[in-house]
Amino acid sequence: MQQPRIMVAPNGARKTRDDHPQLPVTVPEIVATAVACHQAGAHATHAHVRDADGAHTLNAGLYRELLQALADAVPDMAVQITTEAVGRYAPQQQRDLLYELRPASVSIAVREMLRDGESTDVRTLYHWAQAEGVKIQHILYSPDDLLWLDRLIATQTVPPGEHDVLFVLGRYQSQQQASVSELSPFLQARAGSHFLRDCTFMVCAFGQAETDCLIAAAQHGGHCRIGFENNLHHADGSLARDNAERVSHLRHALQNTTSR
Repeated sequence: MQQPRIMVAPNGARKTRDDHPQLPVTVPEIVATAVACHQAGAHATHAHVRDADGAHTLNAGLYRELLQALADAVPDMAVQITTEAVGRYAPQQQRDLLYELRPASVSIAVREMLRDGESTDVRTLYHWAQAEGVKIQHILYSPDDLLWLDRLIATQTVPPGEHDVLFVLGRYQSQQQASVSELSPFLQARAGSHFLRDCTFMVCAFGQAETDCLIAAAQHGGHCRIGFENNLHHADGSLARDNAERVSHLRHALQNTTSR
């Protein structure tokens, strides 16, 4: 088993310091967390920004500030922004962020961007991103989302090429608890697809089974997204000290799996 890439998702859109005192909210806190996680073995950061009240925002100015600060502090760490709607942002607002910011990398949920259907605006966004070199990771909440994305490629709403997807395990399960068994249906859908059977995939998993799910992903050739956005606990149920500790625990678990 080759060692996968590890992306840290340190805060997400919903959790607050009431959930964990070490959840990073401000730009300096997010940067400090990224540095610590990079030192612990993370290759990339999945970045959310928060407004002055600590709420999730798609503010381009805040993202620009964060991207510059991360480039200065940890230049070897890739950064991916998000267009996550959180029930607050319409598809047009998500697209506007990308056109204004032109990030190197972004995650987009298929079901959020296509909420209003396969419009010309959606097609234009995906083709613009490919032409501009904006790397999109397609967030898939179910195997049906993967098959949907496959059809979008077939109809040229999403242009063909090399695609990168994120399988989300546990998001809509009871108490958002993932299980390793949820990975197989995604892999089966990928293997049976026309355009995505060889796509790069990453896995994130909600709840205490996060580590086991990510190890399973790596064993099937996938990559790993870990962090407080999805889970605050280690596999034994103990509360993680911070995001860097979660990254370190995963890295050691992956190394132990490889050495067996």
